[in-house]
Amino acid sequence: MRFLVLMAEDDHFAKWEGADDALRARVVADFQAFDAAVRARGEVVAGEALDHPGAARTVRPGDDRPVSEGPFAETVEQLGGFYLIDVPDLETAVEVAALLPREYAVEVRPTLEVQL
Repeated sequence: MRFLVLMAEDDHFAKWEGADDALRARVVADFQAFDAAVRARGEVVAGEALDHPGAARTVRPGDDRPVSEGPFAETVEQLGGFYLIDVPDLETAVEVAALLPREYAVEVRPTLEVQL
């Protein structure tokens, strides 16, 4: 079963820029622990860190599909990255998501298998 794991943090990019070596090493170790735990129970289908929200463009609804600068929603939390994982169930997805760096709020959401 696939789950999208979204990671967000207040002022994510400023905090990462100001992080010391010890914090950066611990964050990397947390990502490695998450990766190992998912691989032990399933697989990481995809995952990427995201660029600064200022680099985003949002295609809005409407007949002319207007484009706005910035992310989908205005929020103080910045989406920093995501994983798409395939593990047996929601409980497992939440269990491994808790291994991600504690600075992130992590949303775990099942995907729907839509056939096009």
